[in-house]
Amino acid sequence: MSTTTTETVRSEMPTPAPAMTPTRGLIRATLRVHQSALWFWGLLVGLAAGGLLWAAGPGVDAAWAEYVKSGCAEAEYCEVGPAYNRFDLIVGLGSVALAIAPLLIGAWAGGALIARDLENGTARLAWTQSVSPARWLAAKLAVPAALIASGTVLLTLLNRLVWWREEQLRHALGTRDWFQYSTFMGNGTLATAYALLALALGVLAGLLIRRSLPALAAGFVGVAVFMSIFRTRRHALWPTETLVSKASDRSWTGELVDRGIVLTSGDRVSNGACADVSCDRTDVAGYYTDFHPSSHFWPLQFVETGIVLTVTALLVLAAFQLLRRRTGSVASPRKGGTT
Repeated sequence: MSTTTTETVRSEMPTPAPAMTPTRGLIRATLRVHQSALWFWGLLVGLAAGGLLWAAGPGVDAAWAEYVKSGCAEAEYCEVGPAYNRFDLIVGLGSVALAIAPLLIGAWAGGALIARDLENGTARLAWTQSVSPARWLAAKLAVPAALIASGTVLLTLLNRLVWWREEQLRHALGTRDWFQYSTFMGNGTLATAYALLALALGVLAGLLIRRSLPALAAGFVGVAVFMSIFRTRRHALWPTETLVSKASDRSWTGELVDRGIVLTSGDRVSNGACADVSCDRTDVAGYYTDFHPSSHFWPLQFVETGIVLTVTALLVLAAFQLLRRRTGSVASPRKGGTT
């Protein structure tokens, strides 16, 4: 065979596929094994994103036109119509989706992502197929984290878009305060931070318990407890502003933290310590109100986000340390394979 013929045959041969590296194989395996969860997450994000896009466009326009047509601006009180009810329902569902997503992620990460592989021996099989435990765990964390973060960031941006578009309607009707739980979660950095925390907490629960159902429950409950603690103590993450007045009917704009009386001695007594606004005392010098104005939204968001991400990093470190103790040196290559 001539040189020209040989070169022609070689050029017609199909190009070999790139070699499958352990990292690429882990990513494909993770996506394939958990494709049901991937489809569920994609459907949830897609439906919520579509609803929020509708709310930011035709939804808020229809609600505002209905408000103007009803003449509510001249009335002391008026009932909202069906257009606003539809708009409010879709916006509420979009915010709630971000608020409850960490609970679902924590349960899934504990049960299906980690504990199931340890329970049925799939993880140990992977460790004998040129994949170190450390790389296995890194893929289990990195692949879902990328998908979770991209989805929560998208929904957060769409929530912010709705919040900006509905400003005039919100002020006119006096609805949707910035400090309400689902609104506060869905309009800042917290939704993504808590989603990543839930992933890390669920993974650690799966490594500790190594059984699917108990790890699922532990991931769900752990995330719920952590979020509940911060929900009740969030107001303490940033200094409040204080309004002091001589009259008891003072007004403020923002999230109320505490209110009560100021004594002639300068001491303060919270209304929570007595039933009456003046606590039935004769030495009342004034009244105080501690509150968070709307300008505290981002400081509260950033402080809590920083704490949550720090805890997330510690949970990830604890997961790798736990895996190292149970499997030996996770950094060293296993015989017969590469790391």
